[in-house]
Amino acid sequence: MSVLGVARIIADFILFLDLTDDEVLDPDAAVLMMEDMAARLQDLDKAFLRELVDAFPVIASEYSGEAHKLVLDIPYSFYLEETLAAGDPVRLAELEALRGARD
Repeated sequence: MSVLGVARIIADFILFLDLTDDEVLDPDAAVLMMEDMAARLQDLDKAFLRELVDAFPVIASEYSGEAHKLVLDIPYSFYLEETLAAGDPVRLAELEALRGARD
């Protein structure tokens, strides 16, 4: 399976957790699964994680509306660029400034 296929699976799972009505999916359970997903993503091999981060903008065009934006924001929401920059204080400072400007 390609990295694009893995990105689609992750995106679909995150969209399900984020967009499913609270009456259908317990919000606390969804939050726990999002936290688990974040930890698993951050534990990925850095080379694969780089490819995965780069894949989300590619597959985002397959989604529309709110889902499109959520897929684009997966690397941001899960701090994946920061994970990739671990050990690089200059890059981490850049990312922190970008995050501050965005929020």
